[in-house]
Amino acid sequence: MSDIMNIGIVGCGGMGGGHAIAIASGTGNAVWNADDPEGTALKGEHNTDISKKMALAGVYDIDPARQAWAAERGYYNYESYEAMLADDKVDAVLIATPNHLHKDMAIRAMRAGKHVLCEKPVMISSKDLEEVLEVAKETGKVFYPRQNREWDEDFRIVKKIYDEKLLGETFNIECRIMGSRGIPGDWRGVKAYGGGMMLDWGVHIIDRLLVMVPEKIKKIFCSCTHITNKECDDGFKMHITFESGLTAVLEVGTCHFINLPLWAIFGTDGSAEIKDWTCQGKMMRLKSWEDKDTSPILAGAGLTKTMAPRQENSVEEVPLPSVDFDRNELYSNFVDTCQGKAAQIVTGEHALRVLKVMEAALESDEKGIVVNFE
Repeated sequence: MSDIMNIGIVGCGGMGGGHAIAIASGTGNAVWNADDPEGTALKGEHNTDISKKMALAGVYDIDPARQAWAAERGYYNYESYEAMLADDKVDAVLIATPNHLHKDMAIRAMRAGKHVLCEKPVMISSKDLEEVLEVAKETGKVFYPRQNREWDEDFRIVKKIYDEKLLGETFNIECRIMGSRGIPGDWRGVKAYGGGMMLDWGVHIIDRLLVMVPEKIKKIFCSCTHITNKECDDGFKMHITFESGLTAVLEVGTCHFINLPLWAIFGTDGSAEIKDWTCQGKMMRLKSWEDKDTSPILAGAGLTKTMAPRQENSVEEVPLPSVDFDRNELYSNFVDTCQGKAAQIVTGEHALRVLKVMEAALESDEKGIVVNFE
């Protein structure tokens, strides 16, 4: 195998098209910056130049308009998925089709001798993923879940706060993804196609929580919303309790016209928030539990000492920590894993745990119960 892997992309819509630009240009994940469509601003010393690792062999999409778009950019068009799999020059297939097609396409690719990089959710059930992982073992091919938001700056900041105990012992983590456009009107709103926000954004926020907190989960409670779509969930609110007692609240909504903070993290020595994806926010750290001024404040119709704000001498406001990382590490690690040079970062087993948490959450919603887990 050459040091540069040739990648074929099946599904060339919004995600697949972005991958095509990313791989063909060598800019990788940087291409997702809408203000910098070629990704040049983020292609720096800390981001792997993936042109040294992978090349775009070609694309295939059932939509003639997407095929025409690819042709206009100079990308090779395969006449069918079978033709892509039959091409000996293709080392790996990147699957970016609707969710319900992932299983069959992944199995066919691996049995055709190709490694697989699969968009999330990799499958629409844990049973399907277990079958795919068995084929990966059988064929000796890499099946790599593209759960890429482990490399988002906001998550890296929160993980640093958690890992380094910058707020003491963390006891509660909250993450909210909020929008106001309803569930998308494409296949994401059709249950048979793997639609719904649990299978869309749920994958990302659960994935990141499980990466950050290396504990077993005790219980899960979840309620889904169907405000703009009766067939698929257009949002959910999930409460997770870990073995140590640490709790997490994960929320996704598509009918919010005022957004709560993207992240809130609470520890024994302080609290932090990240407002949105621009990573604006702050940490408030405890200097001393002693606070000389305990005068009550007027709270509505009554007085309270408990909820009175702290005096400035007992707390300090500090900026969020800075983080540095390679935005193209997932692409790079996929190639290195396929070539036997590195251990797989986002494993099939991890993706399987994420799917099982989602299934437990959907069971909780359906039955109105707390689900014991692990």
